[in-house]
Amino acid sequence: MKEPQPISAEFFCVSCRTPFLNPFPLDSEGRCGLCRSGLRGFDAAYCYGSYEGALRELIHLYKYGRVRTLAKPLGDLLAAALPREERFDAITAVPLHWRREWQRGFNQSELLARTMAARYGIPVVPALRRVRATKTQAGLSNTRRHQNVATAFECRRGAHALAAKRILLIDDVMTTGATAAACARALKRAGAAKVALLTVARVDRRMEGWRGASAPSTEGVNRDVE
Repeated sequence: MKEPQPISAEFFCVSCRTPFLNPFPLDSEGRCGLCRSGLRGFDAAYCYGSYEGALRELIHLYKYGRVRTLAKPLGDLLAAALPREERFDAITAVPLHWRREWQRGFNQSELLARTMAARYGIPVVPALRRVRATKTQAGLSNTRRHQNVATAFECRRGAHALAAKRILLIDDVMTTGATAAACARALKRAGAAKVALLTVARVDRRMEGWRGASAPSTEGVNRDVE
């Protein structure tokens, strides 16, 4: 298996780090349509590489093959993607619905969050819970994706401890960011001052074509991406 490679692009959104083939979807400040419209609930997003090839295989082994020992090398990739100047007060993970977690046996994002917490000495806060099971995001438009998960997450009791805190939100894969946005909005409602998303990989849509800056194509998106 080849070594996973970091994502590379000449043009990125300065906020969500979405890669583009050209600068036309970006405004004068370098922001994409989703960030301009306020649909992003998080303040920044970082990832290591594209969800393809060797990196996709590793994530599949970890997530579906239940090879939990891969949390450490995948955590190394997360650390490589996080800018050194960033500072956080707490780390939390995108939660699974209890039924999905019971079927899988663990929450892959939570295990990654604990790996990062051990590396940086930052506490893991189980701040979020998934209160509603949602249908698969695959095949949905960007707007539908946001609607699908809009009320799926809420903060647990005691989340007032997040007030004015800088939160690092961990997930394994980012598709459009709808799930992370819903989580980030819940954290912001609890008083978080900043929420940054960190993922191992993201679906790179540059080769699929764009239907404008705010509505990326969803054709061909893998159904294994949550």
